[in-house]
Amino acid sequence: MSIDIPTTALLAIDMQRDFLEPQGYAARAGLDISRLRGAIPGVARLLAAARAAGLTIIHTREANAPDLSDVPPAFLAATTRSGARVGSPGPLGRFLIRGEPGSAIIDELAPLASEVAIDKPGFSAFEATALGAMLGARGIRRLILCGITTEVCVSSTLRTAIDRGFDCITVSDACASAFPDLHDAAMKMIAVEGGVFGEVATVDEVCARLGVA
Repeated sequence: MSIDIPTTALLAIDMQRDFLEPQGYAARAGLDISRLRGAIPGVARLLAAARAAGLTIIHTREANAPDLSDVPPAFLAATTRSGARVGSPGPLGRFLIRGEPGSAIIDELAPLASEVAIDKPGFSAFEATALGAMLGARGIRRLILCGITTEVCVSSTLRTAIDRGFDCITVSDACASAFPDLHDAAMKMIAVEGGVFGEVATVDEVCARLGVA
């Protein structure tokens, strides 16, 4: 089934330096960033295909206010236990803080000037952001989701999107987790009850449905 270009957006979730470079938050927290970086080729292909097809493209960054006023308390506590407390200093600036070098999307996936990038203080890209209003204003009804991490920010965004009435396609080989079993479980959960959380597709399948080789 082809994808209707005017009513579909590609959402590239949190492909930022703090999660994907060895000096960032994820590495300090003990996560295997080599597994997280496994999403990069798939996201790059999706971005190229979406750009060629003229799709709306939105990038997200998990990045909080410098005074930490918008950090969910449970997440602040968890990052403190992990040894990479939100806002603490690192080689890429303060971890997960807006405007710091670590919050920037990695160079190879950097947004074009015509593309939207939004900062989000929580796991879902809809929470405390303008994403919902932005999609509504553009008439978007379907989302193609990719990025990291599969079991946290991708899944949180997917579930919120479904609750808000969007049709969703999650691209399995353009998402990644530091824990392969959690990635696999998250993909399997999408298909329960006849696809209660939308559908799962591969990069090749999405590119074909966009009409881009």
